[in-house]
Amino acid sequence: MNASVSLAITLVYLLVALVIGIRARGGRSMARLEEWGVAGRSMSGIVLYLLIGAGSISAYTFMGAPGWAYSKGVPVFYVVIYLSYLAMVAWYFGPKVWALGERFGHVTQADAIRDRYQSPWLGALAALVMSIGTLAYAVLQTIGAAYILNVMSGGAIPRWVGVIVVLSIMAIYLWLSGQRAIGMTNAFQGALMLVIAWLIGLWATHQSTGGWWFGAVFDRLAEQRPEFLTLPGADGRMSFAFWTTSILVSMVSFMPPVWMQWMSARSPDTLRRSATWLPTYYVVILPMVVVGFIGIFALPQLERADTVALTLAMQSMPAALAGLLGAGTLAAAMSSCEPFIHATAVTWARDVVRPALDLSETVTARLARWLLLAIMALIVTPLAIVSPGNLIMILLIGLGFAAQVLPAFIGIFLWPRATPAGVTTGILAGFVVTVLLTVVWRNPLGIHAGFWGLMLNLPLFVMVSLKTRPVAREVTERFFAVMEHVGPGRQRS
Repeated sequence: MNASVSLAITLVYLLVALVIGIRARGGRSMARLEEWGVAGRSMSGIVLYLLIGAGSISAYTFMGAPGWAYSKGVPVFYVVIYLSYLAMVAWYFGPKVWALGERFGHVTQADAIRDRYQSPWLGALAALVMSIGTLAYAVLQTIGAAYILNVMSGGAIPRWVGVIVVLSIMAIYLWLSGQRAIGMTNAFQGALMLVIAWLIGLWATHQSTGGWWFGAVFDRLAEQRPEFLTLPGADGRMSFAFWTTSILVSMVSFMPPVWMQWMSARSPDTLRRSATWLPTYYVVILPMVVVGFIGIFALPQLERADTVALTLAMQSMPAALAGLLGAGTLAAAMSSCEPFIHATAVTWARDVVRPALDLSETVTARLARWLLLAIMALIVTPLAIVSPGNLIMILLIGLGFAAQVLPAFIGIFLWPRATPAGVTTGILAGFVVTVLLTVVWRNPLGIHAGFWGLMLNLPLFVMVSLKTRPVAREVTERFFAVMEHVGPGRQRS
């Protein structure tokens, strides 16, 4: 009976998400890519706050973070530093991205790269290689979502069925409502996650210590298992060098869905206000980390660390709480999966196929919606069902490459002298180094492979840029002229 209640709550969440996603369209036509892709640049501050917050909080919050706390200890807090930095990036760069998109009609990240460097080839290359990590991330979230349904149903819903169910629901509302569906469902999912994480964390703390204060859990750790409170962590695998460089690489990885979320804002001021409050959302991580620490004492023989929160819920929590945790975990996975698939479909249509075939805006918008279904059916579904063992490796390489695109952004925001040849040389050199030091010689000296890539990438980018011809001055001048009017405290012209 208890398991049935938990599963019912999880399934009700899916139904509510489907209804919200369908209704998000609100009678608007999705024939224009600017409408389907970035919601007509019309999202309000509260929706944007939850959209960005929920979009950056994946199933990692409810599975990975407690799992890392359970197996490694305080190294898990790297994500708190990384997310806080994301909020600062959104506050400073987000309004500039929005202003450029509104003035020049950019919809995607590769769109801005193509325009700044006057190179459709560079825009297409950026779109394709960034999609490696983007799709790998979406597949991982889908696997997590299917796993939740499998666990909550006691195995009655096979993982392959869960993959199809979750992707089908997302396909329906993404097809109908595009970025508006992502905004409204993420707003619902974000609020749900915030409430559930604190509910679960406080309940587990009270059951474990008799009080409501998280500090008691840390006091017990310090007394009985102090190795969980220092680097390199309880398993000894997270050195200070790798921990630090992993954070730095994550900081400079501007993923395409985040760029499109910024362009969905109603105005630069709306985006800046949302980013100002964004750190308050990321406290969602803290209670789930505490649940992982509690698992060290409550479930000492757990086989898979990332199941610690769900196992604790299924074994000791009331059915309603376990069901809410299932719904929250599913919400975290879906809220991160849908923008990554949607962004890939948009950028493939606009930045790869459109310039190659010289398509019209209307045809490109229609193509993006069909590509969404094709990506789900032909790439995400089979990979999520097969769950290849090297998927994490693909994701790491993809994220390593995302960091290597840093020179393109330096040229957009900071350095007018950056050239297409300099950016391309830096990206390719950094990518090769990252791949080699991820696959062949893994993270030499305990330093993240992507960081090694940047150490070659950035000097090459500068040297080649200084030796090659920049784009026409009027191009860089129009970029920087627009951004000058959206700095803090300034009014747009």
